[in-house]
Amino acid sequence: MEKIAVIGGGAAGMMASIFAARRGMEVHVYEKNEKTGKKLYITGKGRCNLTNACDMEELLESVKSNKKFLYSAFYGFTNQDAYDFFEAEGLKLKVERGNRVFPMSDRSADVLDTLRRAMRSAGVQVHLNTEVKSVRKQEDGFTLQLADKTIEQADKVIVATGGISYESTGSTGDGYRFAESFGLKVTDCVPSLVPFNVKEDWVKELQGLSLKNVSIKILDGKKRLYEDFGEMMFTHFGVTGPLILTASSACARKIREKQVKLILDLKPALSKEQLDARILREFDANANKQFRNVLPSFLPSKLVGVMYELCGVEPEKRIHDITKEERERFLSCMKELELTVTGLRGYNEAIITKGGVSVKEIDPGTMECKNIPGLYFIGEVLDLDAVTGGFNLQIAWSTAVAAANAL
Repeated sequence: MEKIAVIGGGAAGMMASIFAARRGMEVHVYEKNEKTGKKLYITGKGRCNLTNACDMEELLESVKSNKKFLYSAFYGFTNQDAYDFFEAEGLKLKVERGNRVFPMSDRSADVLDTLRRAMRSAGVQVHLNTEVKSVRKQEDGFTLQLADKTIEQADKVIVATGGISYESTGSTGDGYRFAESFGLKVTDCVPSLVPFNVKEDWVKELQGLSLKNVSIKILDGKKRLYEDFGEMMFTHFGVTGPLILTASSACARKIREKQVKLILDLKPALSKEQLDARILREFDANANKQFRNVLPSFLPSKLVGVMYELCGVEPEKRIHDITKEERERFLSCMKELELTVTGLRGYNEAIITKGGVSVKEIDPGTMECKNIPGLYFIGEVLDLDAVTGGFNLQIAWSTAVAAANAL
């Protein structure tokens, strides 16, 4: 019976171990933490958005790095296959807005319990608090040196160590080190699906304010890097939320190189002309009121106080005294509110890592190293990443099953 060593007990490692063990192999999972799935536990704000129920075209479009590499893996173990796997294991699922799939219980712990139960049932042997320090190729397989100096033997090795994001969960770049020790290329890594730092101090006054149905543009000079519509939130350091996290995936490397502009449209459903007409109607109907008493009809209360400062109109000023220039400044703030993005937050706040083991080194059908038979890389350790919405976990499931099937 072949002995398979899976390094890393996260999402990809757990799934790979289940499928490999079910095919009659002796599978050992080496996890440096005191339990498996620490990062999976905190995904989706503790609810675990475990895949996305979209069609295959959208699934592939959601991938931002090396999507062609994933064709074989995605078709070999689809998002529907992932859905069916968890339901067959007794976990009831539901589909929410944006086709996001969650456990019916809204508890990531239930997803972990399902995977751990499947591992036990398949006979997977899990070694907790066991850190692998190095992996070496031998004539008849591999040797793994553990932190306590113990040497383990394996016929084949699956590296499922994750990226660098959320270091507290054990993602410390070990897989990149293993890859480089074999002479494999590791591409430049940056935090992704991560909030933005911004220059403007006034965002601190808006901390906690969530905006729905707004649109953003990210500009490098006049060049448009990104544009989308959705939900975002202000923080003490800048901005976050689904819209921002997805933008970070598209612009991570550019933002790391230089400052860019984020243009926020608070009323994207209206053109500038339509919004101006609405402002004029509101002003005509409330000509004797103060500006401060009319603003709440356009904006959330928390944004009202900041808007006086941004558009340069005194809050006590009567509407009939507001000049055309002041009204146009107010209109511009509503349609083109400008923020200066100074950088990304760090890996400790990044959902995933952009970059990793170069997919040029890996067979896309099997996840096996092209030049090192028996060595496989799966999940986030690879140079693969996608937007939010369950897509990154689908990458983990699909690459894990591809490797397990290939064994």
